[in-house]
Formats: sequence, C-alpha cells, structure tokens
Amino acid sequence: METLVLVDLQNDFLPGGALPVPEGDRVVPVANRLMPLFPLVVATQDWHPADHLSFASQHPGRRVGEQVQVRGLDQTLWPDHCVRETWGADFAPGLAIWRVHRIFPKGIDRDIDSYSGFYDNGHLRSTELGEFLRVRSVRGVCVMGLATDYCVQFTALDALQQGFRVRVISAGCRGVNLRPGDADRALQQLQVAGAQIVADLNPEDV
Repeated sequence: METLVLVDLQNDFLPGGALPVPEGDRVVPVANRLMPLFPLVVATQDWHPADHLSFASQHPGRRVGEQVQVRGLDQTLWPDHCVRETWGADFAPGLAIWRVHRIFPKGIDRDIDSYSGFYDNGHLRSTELGEFLRVRSVRGVCVMGLATDYCVQFTALDALQQGFRVRVISAGCRGVNLRPGDADRALQQLQVAGAQIVADLNPEDV
C-alpha cells in the first residue's frame, strides 16, 4: 500500500502568513485532487510552543535567516510561526482535512526543531509516523507540501532511511529558497538519495 503524506499545509506557510512560502497556496488544490486516490492519507503539522528556540525572537541580536547553534545542532532562525493553538498553525482553508486519517504534530519541543515528519532534527524523538505506517503494511509514500527545501526534503529523506519507497510530487511542493535554487537542489539531493521525483500523479499512477 502507498500513502500520501501532506507536509505542513498550514496558514503561516501560505501568503499572508508569518513565514509565507512563495505560491504556497497553489499546493492546496493539488492535495485535494490527490487525496481521493489514496487509501490512506496522513498530514504533518508544525505545532510550536510560543518560545520555540527556532524563532529569531528568542535570540536577542539575531535576525531571521541567520544560523546559530541550539543544543549542539545547526539551526536556521525563523519568524515566530505555527504557534500551537493559533490561526497560523491551523491547516489551510479549503484543504479537505476530513480526508486525512491522522495528523502528526512536530516541533513540539522548545529546544529542538523538527523539519521531518518522522523525527526531530536530532533524531531524538519519533513522531510515531513510521510506526503508524508499518503497522498498516505501507510500503511506499508520496510526499508533497511545504516547503520543498526543508520539511518536504527531510520528511522524504527519513522515509527513505526507514525503508519506504518514496515519490515526491513536485507539482504539490513549493520552496522557501532562502538561497536561490535551494528547492531545485533539494529535489536533486532527494533523487540521488533514492527518491523518485514525479511532476504529478494521475489515477493510474497510484
């Protein structure tokens, strides 16, 4: 069985949000079109405490986009975003969320970020997504969402490391591109790691 994994389709990553991904809203119709094709759909959700250490606001004198060390790990600093129980953390309006079988929160620990839907960035704590999929005999995942060069990339890499076949749907992804070309490089790195990059999916492809 193959599962569709929707990565962080949340208000703060859409235009008008705290950390907008350019054209991020354009992936929502793609998600809605693809969900009915899959017997199982899961979603990840950034769910940060208000004082999360990935926020530039928690590091006086530092700016968004700078790199710091947090608990021994490299950390890009971001605007405050996807704070739990706020509008920004809610799923995108218009997303057919009722088709999602389970939501996996991530980034819940103040001290460590979590780009991947499977683990935090230090691989210290599992979100239980991998266990959930294995119990249901899932062999492959199709990954899409926001953003290509961060949470999509790391979710797909961890899926590969967990032994799943991985397809990344590029029509359903958009990148932050802090550096020009980051999203394209992320897709190239995923392909080298063993993921299949597909432009889009039709019913016969699932």
